Amino acid sequence: MQEMKDGTPQAEERPVNEAPPETTGYGEAVASTYKGFLGKVDKFYGISKMGSNFKTEIVAGCTTFMTMVYILMVHPGMFADAGLTSYGAMYIVTALSAIVGTLLMSFLAKIPFAQAPGMGLNAFFVFTICLAMEYTYAQALLIVLFSGFLFLFLTIIGARRAIVRAVPRAIRIAIPAGIGLFIAFVGMQNAGLIVPDASTGVALVSFNLRTFATDGATMISAAISIASLIIIAVLAKRNFKGALILGILGGAVLYYICCAIGMAAGSASCKAVFDAITFDNPFTAFEQFGTESFAQVFKNGFTVPSNMIFDFIAALVAFAMVDMFDTLGSLMGACQSAGKESGLIDEEGEVKNVQRALLCDSIATCTGAILGTSTVTTFVESSSGVAVGGRTGMTSLVVAFLFAVAMFLSPIAALIPSSATAGALMYVGVLMMHNVIDIDWKDPAASVPAFLTIAVISFSYSISYGIAAGFISYSLIKLLTGKVKEISIVTAILSLLFIFTFLFTH
Repeated sequence: MQEMKDGTPQAEERPVNEAPPETTGYGEAVASTYKGFLGKVDKFYGISKMGSNFKTEIVAGCTTFMTMVYILMVHPGMFADAGLTSYGAMYIVTALSAIVGTLLMSFLAKIPFAQAPGMGLNAFFVFTICLAMEYTYAQALLIVLFSGFLFLFLTIIGARRAIVRAVPRAIRIAIPAGIGLFIAFVGMQNAGLIVPDASTGVALVSFNLRTFATDGATMISAAISIASLIIIAVLAKRNFKGALILGILGGAVLYYICCAIGMAAGSASCKAVFDAITFDNPFTAFEQFGTESFAQVFKNGFTVPSNMIFDFIAALVAFAMVDMFDTLGSLMGACQSAGKESGLIDEEGEVKNVQRALLCDSIATCTGAILGTSTVTTFVESSSGVAVGGRTGMTSLVVAFLFAVAMFLSPIAALIPSSATAGALMYVGVLMMHNVIDIDWKDPAASVPAFLTIAVISFSYSISYGIAAGFISYSLIKLLTGKVKEISIVTAILSLLFIFTFLFTH
């Protein structure tokens, strides 16, 4: 540092493209700032102010994208299998809605979170609303659109602040741990490490080599997910900042090498891995999007049969509630796991720019309905980018850019095996578990709601259901032990709304 005449320190100059020195936490003085165009970007996002740099933000964006890119394959398949749209049309819808939502997070909220059509919400849309309740695709989209408007209204009037503050401390602490187990479970399932079982529901995949000829690819996928986790753990132990993304890329390379060896050994399933690689014309999907998905919400002119009005309203409330608490849970979980020193949460424990983040989410949901998809929400996999140092909207910008590229490279995007990303998801689960030590496990009024929050989030595949279980149990325990005055009005209202959701829409 140099000194001015009055004795105050003055930052030393450095080359334009040189990254700022690393800091240990938010709010520490940064030696200098970028210049030129990079300086403007740095100032807009506050990259140096947050103790980050361009390299870290880019790596974080790549990491988040790789852990959530599976949505480009899973989401379209769900809609196509139900006969609602073609795979190609929904692939483009998925990418476009992710781009819109993530760019909103980047430019409006300026936080390192990505958005896309939510898992769980899409299943509710397809299997409950369309197939079970027999709503048309257009009518179901109308429900999503109105739920987005409701979410937007609640955000604008500031109701979210009361909702956030109504979350009991034990539940607030439990949310990150529940999400950590949840995304680890998702990764294990995606990789085939955890498989369905008729007797127990789920079980560990078999590694019996006698069945390798028929199940070789499944065994390799499961093994690679573990190998990817070990790679990440070793690199993290050695303080490699890009541990997650290197683990993903290393796992992908190992997967195809092992499958090639398995194919040479005569495994039909390994051969099928390479046979399934196709390079179709991506522009065909754009044509399908224009005719099958875009603006279908306007198809019936906002009309719903009179005998479906109650179900329509119940589903609308359910979508809005699930979207809000999925988003709040994802934001709180990732930011709290990063700690106050990250600058992503304030002294009161609230997420930075949470009002704008919820605004982004609600706008993205409305936009997604017009494009032709179910609720767009903040992706919990964003935690992986935060875990490797993502601190600003620059991370989100990178994710949006990669989704834009993937939109034209659907066959290449499909080459990233779920087994490679599973290791990253499991490791993020590890990082998000540490908050449980702050729960008062000796107090049933705190420990039971916290436990149910963690358990239901991870076992039911739903963040919002876990939070609902925590709220309802908290309110009941306080009520039945004569502590009714400790239940805030907002907590009581939310508990009743959650009960309504379970009784009439679940």
